[in-house]
Amino acid sequence: MPVLIAAVVLVGSLCTLDLLLTLGVVKRLREHTELLAKVSENMPGMPPVIGVGEEVGEFTAVGVDGEVLTRESLRGDTLVAFFSPNCEPCHEMLPHFVAYARARSGDRERALAVVVGAADLAAEQVEALRPVARVVVEGSDTALTTAFRIKGFPTVLRVTQDGHGHAVVAQNRVNLDSPAVAA
Repeated sequence: MPVLIAAVVLVGSLCTLDLLLTLGVVKRLREHTELLAKVSENMPGMPPVIGVGEEVGEFTAVGVDGEVLTRESLRGDTLVAFFSPNCEPCHEMLPHFVAYARARSGDRERALAVVVGAADLAAEQVEALRPVARVVVEGSDTALTTAFRIKGFPTVLRVTQDGHGHAVVAQNRVNLDSPAVAA
């Protein structure tokens, strides 16, 4: 009987120790997550995307429907998104972007989607985006990703025109989960 009591006490002590260690690991992971989020937001000299208020660079691109797009074709308030066919978060965000763009205006002219990658790999994303946005597939020519200084995928921006008629970034992290306001 004393051996059984000692075994139960030992197992109970080990379980308690395991629980305390697990809670410590969870706490440490939360701290690391917060630190990594701060570092990615505040990397000196390397903003994650073009800054709010910055002018969009010059570009010329041809959409999948044959339309030639330039910086001047971004009229009014335009939603701009960058996706990649090799990016799992892009696949997860795609339906949210489509729903947001549809609710926002219903006008394809007010949304631009750029799929960066090989055309054959991008076909599925292009077909999903085509009803709600003008779509460009960028392979080796990266005019749009350069003009918007994109460093990661997915990226969703809102572009508007400043007082001089230049295309500038109004919002560089669009929250697709918040309700879109129809313009």
